[in-house]
Amino acid sequence: MLVLAATPIGRPDDASPRLAEALRTADVVAAEDTRRLRRLASDLGVEIGGRVVSYFEGNESARTSDLIEVLQAGETVVVVTDAGMPSVSDPGYRLVAAAIEAGVPVTAVPGPSAVLAALAVSGLPVDRFCFEGFAPRKPGERARTFADLAGERRTMVFFESPHRTGATLRAMADAFGPARGAAVCRELTKTYEEVRRGPLSDLVEWAEQGVRGEVTIVVAGAAAPAVPAMDDLTAMVADREAAGRSRRDAIAEVAAETGVRKRALFDAVHRAAGSRRSTDSRQ
Repeated sequence: MLVLAATPIGRPDDASPRLAEALRTADVVAAEDTRRLRRLASDLGVEIGGRVVSYFEGNESARTSDLIEVLQAGETVVVVTDAGMPSVSDPGYRLVAAAIEAGVPVTAVPGPSAVLAALAVSGLPVDRFCFEGFAPRKPGERARTFADLAGERRTMVFFESPHRTGATLRAMADAFGPARGAAVCRELTKTYEEVRRGPLSDLVEWAEQGVRGEVTIVVAGAAAPAVPAMDDLTAMVADREAAGRSRRDAIAEVAAETGVRKRALFDAVHRAAGSRRSTDSRQ
């Protein structure tokens, strides 16, 4: 069985008993950083029973096939990264995909998550959210990525390195608008944990002083566009009809542009047309 085991994002005592048991009983532990794994095991008072191998970005592709052979031989492989859940912006995805293709059972030992922790403390809506990982490093690619996300209605969560946080916040303010609400969560669960909340313009100014530690950025989704009154919408349809569009096409275009349901607009247009005919007949 392949086991993806979440590790603490800061405090070792956030580790679950299941993590300790998984490290103790695994045939193989594949770790992003073997030295950090051994420090964690020491903090937890756990003796790792099986073999420890490195499994990081540089050797992930090559080592995946070796681990699949181990799994197919009937052994249990536990994957851990430096912090949080493997495969979430960390090594693990390739191995999971390969294990599923090979018919190997895959399970998880849940635990601390920087994504969920940041969402919870951000003060921003959490009913719908999306995780966007690390923003592109190159300014042009980063700007295009944020431009594509400018209309995203869900709350967005990003990881970022401390030395790029200021540039990322500035690019966000350019794409999303300086008034868009956000939170920068730094060193979550650690001694110097800090959460800065406010409009992106304020966070850009704060970040110019320098940022340290692990960073998770939470950004509010775009506000729902204002929908014109139905009378205005029917007038828009009438204008397009007068310009030569068919009523059907005019209704479809206005519905697509404003987000109103096509059926509701169709009914309103026909009610308005009926009202006009009734008025004309009386005159």
